[in-house]
Amino acid sequence: MRAKSPETDSIAVFLNIPYDDRFERLYIAYISGLTHLGLRPRATIEIPGGRDRLGKILDLIRSCHYSIHDLSRVELDRNAPFATPRFNMPFELGLAVAATRIDSLPENWFVFETKHRRVSKSLSDLAGTDVNVHDGTVDGVMRELGNAFVRQSRNGRYSVPGMMKTYRTVSASVEVILRETGGRTVFEAGVFRQLCFAAGRAAEISQSR
Repeated sequence: MRAKSPETDSIAVFLNIPYDDRFERLYIAYISGLTHLGLRPRATIEIPGGRDRLGKILDLIRSCHYSIHDLSRVELDRNAPFATPRFNMPFELGLAVAATRIDSLPENWFVFETKHRRVSKSLSDLAGTDVNVHDGTVDGVMRELGNAFVRQSRNGRYSVPGMMKTYRTVSASVEVILRETGGRTVFEAGVFRQLCFAAGRAAEISQSR
């Protein structure tokens, strides 16, 4: 029997990205940019530990109207004990694609990458899919978020300089957020919630001027 589809949040965006220190700036950029556009970022770091984590991830994906899948880390991770590729991002992309078919929903998933044409080699099943290439920069993430969500953004309008302003405000608050939450990294549930809150406040201030 097919599992009942959870209620879908029309402005929620499942954010499937690598959680590592090198990606921190782009992680904050995604949170800031999506929030600036009037959308609500969601991520697996919100999911508590315990049994059936995979089922909880699938439920989270299905509860979001949109999803972003950043495949920037398809290269080998050379950290000990083994040099291995990182499969979490393409795996969760597969879950999102399957979920849209299971629930008969529009395919509101987006593939983001750092390099042009790499997805055509690393994941040839996506041939014909438009890929949002951000070049590994914060400006690039903002540009591609605007391209992906221009129709869903507030009033159908967006401004990369405005999104960058929100990003700079949020980025400047990271140390305070870590101190107040006791977080060791930005990739923790409590820190994620505070970053989203800070992005919401920054976006409101930016757009009221």
